[in-house]
Amino acid sequence: MADLATRKLPLAGRHGGSSTVRLTPAAPASRISLRAPADSVGGLSQALGLQLPTRPKTSASNGGRHALWLGPDEWLVIDEGGADLVGTAGSSGVLHSATDVSHRNTAVIVSGPGAEATLAAGCPQDVSLSAFPVGACSRTLLGKAEVVILRLDEETFRVEVWRSFSDYAFGLLAEGAEDAGL
Repeated sequence: MADLATRKLPLAGRHGGSSTVRLTPAAPASRISLRAPADSVGGLSQALGLQLPTRPKTSASNGGRHALWLGPDEWLVIDEGGADLVGTAGSSGVLHSATDVSHRNTAVIVSGPGAEATLAAGCPQDVSLSAFPVGACSRTLLGKAEVVILRLDEETFRVEVWRSFSDYAFGLLAEGAEDAGL
């Protein structure tokens, strides 16, 4: 019988944290890098079932679907249910570019009262609640890796990272979590 290739998640089995923070690999999700002109935002928003944000550092969520503003014409759209986002965007009938990046990215959920301190250990972005409220998102650096951070609630962040940098990012977060637990 032929051996079948099975996809292994890059952070499968990894867990970390401290007494004040928990690091958990996010469940698999579908993702697209979406680019579109301003006059396509309405049609894409209707097709995707959420209003694409148009201001810096903002996001929109509906159920398990999130749209993160990354630039004047750029969003990262994440669907935790694994929906066909390219097909959904295509059904809008408006001008856009949707590239499936589901297997390029993975994510780490950083949660707990020490989550801010954990991220601050390796990220220049001010992630304090006053500067980075719930729903805020930003493309930034974690150590030397580019990441996209989304604040899900007061003590929880989703850190999107390319899978090739995921071990590095997870290790850096684990070190930050240890320091946050002191």
